[in-house]
Amino acid sequence: MWIRSKVQAVSRQARLAGSTKLESIRVAAGILRDPTGRILVTERLGDSPFAGLWEFPGGKIRDGESAPAALRRELAEELGITIDVYEHFMCVDHRYPDRRVSIEFYIVASWKSEPRSLEGQAMRWELPGLLGTEEVLPADVPVLDALRNQAARAG
Repeated sequence: MWIRSKVQAVSRQARLAGSTKLESIRVAAGILRDPTGRILVTERLGDSPFAGLWEFPGGKIRDGESAPAALRRELAEELGITIDVYEHFMCVDHRYPDRRVSIEFYIVASWKSEPRSLEGQAMRWELPGLLGTEEVLPADVPVLDALRNQAARAG
């Protein structure tokens, strides 16, 4: 009797897990590059998933908002900058255990004001080749690899 109820409970959990739809999130992220080729990364805050890992600054795209508009808004809110020149770099679709994210990455070539942490997150400028893939969010790894490949071709 106990075994049958346990099996039924596990079976029900499997059905529920299989039927749940993952949350889908659209994100815009900026790759700020300085004249020496370093990129700006910010650290995830302490109580969020993947806390302590580094990421490209940005955030969720609101309903009815374009990715470039979200990029401008997020970088103003997080870093206090106004972007001037940017171009689409790549899109990454990544599945985490609890959600799917689709991230539009933009190379930001020119901006006004010095980037500063407005949300208390740590920031650092780093050459792509010196930033370890284990240090960054899983969804950002393909971007870091693409930046490394781009730098290797240019250098």
